[in-house]
Amino acid sequence: MTTAYSIIFDSFMSKIKDWRLDALFVSSVANFEIYLTGFLKSAIILFDKYSDQDLSRNDTSRLFTETLTEKNIAMLAQLMVQFWLEKETQDVRQMSLKITDKDFKHYSEAMNLKEKSNRWSEIVERNNQALVDYNYETTDWDSWLDGTFYVSGG
Repeated sequence: MTTAYSIIFDSFMSKIKDWRLDALFVSSVANFEIYLTGFLKSAIILFDKYSDQDLSRNDTSRLFTETLTEKNIAMLAQLMVQFWLEKETQDVRQMSLKITDKDFKHYSEAMNLKEKSNRWSEIVERNNQALVDYNYETTDWDSWLDGTFYVSGG
């Protein structure tokens, strides 16, 4: 048995609210999955050195070669949130403030970008701590006591 990307995408979508992604899903599930695969690949690259499972996959069939644990699915989904929000904070349309005679519009756009940046920083910090915690939980401490400080696959 393997794990489909869609399982991770479902977990990811339960963590965010993005009307553009909702609309993309309604218009084309295939395009929706292609788009989210970019965030998943970034999450896999970051998580691969910590994971206690093989994260090998087939991007054509959108399947992992192993059945991922719920913990690993949740970790990948949370890391996807980080990369999704990073894209949101780097949106050029929000960086270029429109010149208007309404100070509220100018202030509102600047505050929106600042809050997204702050939220991204919080998520990165939380994810980094989650990766450290994950690594502690999956480390074979008995091997460490025996003097074996590296065990392949973990």
